Amino acid sequence: MNALYDVVVIGAGPAGLAAALAAGREGARVLLVEREARLGGILKQCIHDGFGLLRFGEKLSGPEYAHRFISELSGTNIETRLLSFVTRLEKINAEAAGRARFSVTLSSSAGMETVFAGALVLATGCRERTARQVAIHGTRPAGIFTAGAAQYYTNILGAMPCKTCVILGSGDIGLIMARRLTLEGARVLGVYEAKNSPSGLSRNIAQCLDDFDIPLHLSKTVTRVFGGDRLEAVEIMDVDERMEPAAGTEETVVCDALILSVGLIPENELAESLGAPLSPATKGPVCDQRGMTEIPGLFCCGNALQVNDLVDYVSESGETAGRAAARYAQKGFAVFPPRRAEIRASKEFLAFVPQRLALDGFENEKSVTFFFRVKEERGASRVSFSLERAGSAALEIFSKRYRRLRPPEMERITLDLGGENLDENDIISLKIEPLAESAGVMETSE
Repeated sequence: MNALYDVVVIGAGPAGLAAALAAGREGARVLLVEREARLGGILKQCIHDGFGLLRFGEKLSGPEYAHRFISELSGTNIETRLLSFVTRLEKINAEAAGRARFSVTLSSSAGMETVFAGALVLATGCRERTARQVAIHGTRPAGIFTAGAAQYYTNILGAMPCKTCVILGSGDIGLIMARRLTLEGARVLGVYEAKNSPSGLSRNIAQCLDDFDIPLHLSKTVTRVFGGDRLEAVEIMDVDERMEPAAGTEETVVCDALILSVGLIPENELAESLGAPLSPATKGPVCDQRGMTEIPGLFCCGNALQVNDLVDYVSESGETAGRAAARYAQKGFAVFPPRRAEIRASKEFLAFVPQRLALDGFENEKSVTFFFRVKEERGASRVSFSLERAGSAALEIFSKRYRRLRPPEMERITLDLGGENLDENDIISLKIEPLAESAGVMETSE
């Protein structure tokens, strides 16, 4: 048999770095696989600050944040494969292969290689939606970029992608690029958002648009592009309450670039190749509180699991999955699907993680961290967790009040469930109810 590792981590961005280090601290033999030439993932091109406020209590740039983990990695026995692509993942019969439960086929300049793992951690991040995925009509001229691509041109290649641009979508990368391009001398004519509220964090609206007098246009979208070799203009239309362009509202804006910040999608192809069910809400695999998917031994974390708005949460997710993967591989618990309780959320929630609660495996593990987003912007609200058990009335076990809740801003709650004596037939339910503004002191998501 070729090289056998306790844990193979795929992807060396903030989630993968944290996962590999956490697994290594558990004494696991770890392999970290990265398709690019350098570790760090998307952080390498995020030269703005604001990273690490929760984790380190400092405002770091993306490369500085990544460097903290890369420096720690250099002092370990964790192996890395750079410029290596995963071409195939396969499950192995555990009884026949001992501790190996997965085979991983890698392709690199050295050729093809197959390694084996007791557990896998998918930390493959997410990708951006493109112009064709949001139904923009017209030709295919140069000058249409995703926000991440424009960031790469500007921050890594040192090349200006435009002189005058329109930004479609108010996601955080688009907001940050509105500021970045302005600082580099480009003219940002405006940020256009199809929804009736911004999609980015409130602080990015203030720091990237308001501080630079860049207009934000809500309920408007780009419907067509014009130009031959290079983009010359875009057509913008109002959007009605059904998110459909309103006839008669066409407006042509002359520009040489269109920057798209229209959403991120978790990279889930590898999880799907192993048969892991995906959540229709998060677009990542269904998982428990340790990051384990419905496939025993397959873990997922970071933006591959759900799109996060803070890198601190990405690293936390990676640590959780890496630590759990190491213990799974070493102790061999849950060779078969473990006992799990279900987690459900009311219709007011857009997405939530985890969707399952593992009841076996780790001794003295009591706290569970939940992440959620609401479907629509809400004022003063109360979020509650209840235990539903057959033959008994629902029992509220936790609640928290908020001054307001917004879909772009992920919320994090950690509960101690050690004393609940949970059973696999139990259900943990999440609910939201409105509150009067005067109903006591409330927390805020900002």
